[in-house]
Amino acid sequence: MSMGNQELMLIGIKETFVIRALENKLREAGIDFFFVTPDIDVVSKKWDNASAIAYYLDQSEKIEKSFLHYLNEHLTEDDKQIIIIGEKVDTDIAKGKLPSGMILKTFLRPLDVEDFIETVKNQFSELLNPSKKSIMVVDDDATYIGLIRDWLREKYTVSMAVSGLQAIRILGRTQVDLILLDYEMPITSGPQVLEMLRNDPSTRDIPVIFLTGKSDKESVMKVVNLKPEGYLLKSIKREELMADLQRFFAERK
Repeated sequence: MSMGNQELMLIGIKETFVIRALENKLREAGIDFFFVTPDIDVVSKKWDNASAIAYYLDQSEKIEKSFLHYLNEHLTEDDKQIIIIGEKVDTDIAKGKLPSGMILKTFLRPLDVEDFIETVKNQFSELLNPSKKSIMVVDDDATYIGLIRDWLREKYTVSMAVSGLQAIRILGRTQVDLILLDYEMPITSGPQVLEMLRNDPSTRDIPVIFLTGKSDKESVMKVVNLKPEGYLLKSIKREELMADLQRFFAERK
């Protein structure tokens, strides 16, 4: 049975015997897919068709810097995640180059095909049935938002933006239930982003909670005076953050 219009983008340096064997298993499982090489021109033409993305790393393959930059930018901007397959040394290098929140799962070779297919099907199913509340995290620190996404993604649909302007662009085509916004960002600060959101009819009603690294009274009062829905310290522990978010959404029912 086919998974509707959803397709898996399978990236590889070449269509090896191992990849062709995987493709046969995908067909048997009813998963639509297409194979592309890690070439920006090739991938960009097919990018919007991909509901899920997997990169099958050849042994000792080093991902080109320009292609890594492309993945970083487009995975973040389009709220997509990637599955990485390869030898441990190669997947570890890839994980070091991509923020953790962008990596859905890592599979070591030899690939557990059943687990991989189940992961892809779950990804498709989640896209078809978006029952989770959606949260956008906006922070110029890609490592930090990757960590927050890892904390939240089991319970929430999480999108990420590494600048205020990128957040505005994403919000032009994506609805979210809450924005966690870094107060102190270069170029366009958190308060400036909040002002832009409040001045746009399409985003003015989205609740915003500031993330701040400062806990002194003067800094907190500055944040509170902007009248966000709340503020959280960036040093917050995972359990506290989950409890605060659960309380926030419960109060808005």
